[in-house]
Amino acid sequence: MRGKLCLLVAVIAVLAVVPASASAKPKLGISDQNVSMFSDPLFHPLGISYVRYVTPWDVALKPESLSALALNAWLTAAAAQGDHPMVAFEHSAGDGCPRSPCTLPDPASYRAAMVAFRAKYPQVKTLSAWNEANNSTQPTYRKPIDAAQYYIVLSSVCPRCTIVAADVLDNRIMAKWLKTFSEAAPEARLWGLHNWSDTNRFKTDGTQAMLDAVKGDVWLTETGGIVAFQTIDGRQTFHPSDARAAKAVTFLFDKIVPISRRIKRVYVYNWLSAPTNRWDSGLIDHGGHARRMYDVVKRYAAR
Repeated sequence: MRGKLCLLVAVIAVLAVVPASASAKPKLGISDQNVSMFSDPLFHPLGISYVRYVTPWDVALKPESLSALALNAWLTAAAAQGDHPMVAFEHSAGDGCPRSPCTLPDPASYRAAMVAFRAKYPQVKTLSAWNEANNSTQPTYRKPIDAAQYYIVLSSVCPRCTIVAADVLDNRIMAKWLKTFSEAAPEARLWGLHNWSDTNRFKTDGTQAMLDAVKGDVWLTETGGIVAFQTIDGRQTFHPSDARAAKAVTFLFDKIVPISRRIKRVYVYNWLSAPTNRWDSGLIDHGGHARRMYDVVKRYAAR
């Protein structure tokens, strides 16, 4: 009996010194549009089973479109690997927000699209009502009340789904945008954040502002290290640097993620670099080689 008591005391002592964050490590995922990720031999060693995809809100109403065919292929590949897919909705294919066309669907049209999506893809139970909704590339940019209506509609169409109320970018309008959204949908308790500025400028202000602005859990639905970025007018905001991007991902895991237990998932964006894209945050370069930040993600996944 005394031996068992001593063992129990020893176990309690060990548990007492384990950091609180150790038991609260967020689930790790990858957000990427490229179906080749699932067959890449570099993907499986990460042990990641949470994956995210962005598609037009009306994709299920256009089953023969390129967007629908791409989504079908991606979901089929994810299912074959036993992964847990998350799908986020955004503007219609062909829209060019903030330029025209930039279509803001009415709630009835959005509902019809969500009903069709649920009928076609019943296996997808984790959804985001609108991707990066406070970004000028989306028709919801200055329309948080409309974005809230989409969340309410989607919740009613799939009450048993896990729904991210709003995926937002850590920009200057985020806090005010979220306040208006929350007032229109006070029941919302799950949020998505794309904290690119924090991660790549080595700060926590935007992430903390998000946590202060909303109630409930937060998922970092798009985050990671920017290798290179050129604005549409040709300015090189981030000059190519694999080393800086790896440092940013290290900062993400070591300094940003631990600031709150409310951060429940982290989706790194993205998997594969595209040589013709002005934005480059790929863990894998366009030649198929792992970058330094791939190793950072691998080490975090193995913790």
